[in-house]
Amino acid sequence: MNVGFISLGCSKNLIDTECLIGKFQEKQFHIVNEEEKADILVVNTCGFIESAKEEAINTILEMAEYKKQRCKYLIVMGCLVQRYYEELIKALPEVDLFIKIEDYDKLWNKIEDLIKRGIVVKEKKKTNKKISQIPQMPMFTQPEFLNRTLTTGKNYAYIKIGEGCSNKCTYCAIPYIRGPFVSRKMEDIIEEANELAKKGIKELIIIAQDTTKYGVDIYGESKLAELLEKLSKIKEIKWIRFLYAYPEGITEELIHVVANNDKIAKYFDIPIQHIANQVLKRMNRRTNKEQIENLLKNIREKIPNVTLRTSLIVGFPGETKNDFEELKQFVKETKFDKLGTFMYSKEDGTPAEKLPNQIHGNTKKARYNQIMKIQQEISKNIQEKKIGSTYEVLIENMSFDGKYYIGRTMQDVPEMDGMVYIKNTVKQKPEEIVNHFIHCKVTEVSDYDMIAKFEKLPE
Repeated sequence: MNVGFISLGCSKNLIDTECLIGKFQEKQFHIVNEEEKADILVVNTCGFIESAKEEAINTILEMAEYKKQRCKYLIVMGCLVQRYYEELIKALPEVDLFIKIEDYDKLWNKIEDLIKRGIVVKEKKKTNKKISQIPQMPMFTQPEFLNRTLTTGKNYAYIKIGEGCSNKCTYCAIPYIRGPFVSRKMEDIIEEANELAKKGIKELIIIAQDTTKYGVDIYGESKLAELLEKLSKIKEIKWIRFLYAYPEGITEELIHVVANNDKIAKYFDIPIQHIANQVLKRMNRRTNKEQIENLLKNIREKIPNVTLRTSLIVGFPGETKNDFEELKQFVKETKFDKLGTFMYSKEDGTPAEKLPNQIHGNTKKARYNQIMKIQQEISKNIQEKKIGSTYEVLIENMSFDGKYYIGRTMQDVPEMDGMVYIKNTVKQKPEEIVNHFIHCKVTEVSDYDMIAKFEKLPE
């Protein structure tokens, strides 16, 4: 049978999808990229914020249309299912099987029952909404991580080092969906990284909801810095980066490792969410304005060429005009290299849902636009300073017209940051350039991308 997959949401979700693809292939199913050719369609959903929920529902309905053609079974899994299982059963009878995250340890048995015996058990068990009582969610097993089918190409792969989150920010639904933070064993992660290196992967992207919490639950202290050092010893791996480092967990040891290890990207993705102390307190964040500013200053002093990225939330309940002005001034002064902004989304079951002084949607949108306009100007100025600089770039593909090779610098995260377009002025065949590291000189820039010319070709 042919199986097609649609993976929505974050890269952590994508790894779950890759593990399931690997499982289907192990059982001799054929994976297809065209939905119309699939006998089975699997949608892995996101349920983090309202826009993600809408995208998931629309995708499910779109995939359900293929059941009028070839598709026999529609399977839906992931965060949306974990969060709204009972509601989805009633609302979407077109779906043959819903699989909650808490049932991932029984995932293949459920799929096998559906395909081989036509058995669909739709349990009426309700998900407990209290964070303190949410059990740890099962992760895929080590063999499933090792046998997953990569969907990110030949150059980079994500490695999930932990599941869930224990931070309990008042706006966030992740603890309700994914349970408390659970680390993977370090030896398992190292084994997976070695297997990826054997497959030709050149860049590892370490991910978790909060990577700085890695190891605290099983080793008694954060082991992120130690893990990065051990991963850097894998000869075939050239670049390593980690994403989502909460400010309170960034230690001097971690900063030192990033500063002094050539394989680790000089890149910190620090989701600070706001800078006004009263907003941070209502968000149940563990840092205040002074601590955040000191941390950013310290990182820049220790790593002068560092790239700093953050994410912000505007329109959080009770955010006053003064709070927002304080945030705007902070963004102007700090000049983050990369910055993303979200409008606060009122999520079911979270403490922030019940907070007074909810902000009107139009106000949130206006504040979002103001922040992004400020950041656009900052990005433009940062980009313009790069003209004339030389960068090492990992070439990932070629433009359709063959005029440009397209790649990323070490300071750019796939599908999140900018790209480098290098004019094709060389005689080498594409296969001698694509999937290789080259050096180029920047000649032009846009707000986020760069155009360059070749300086040094692969040896």
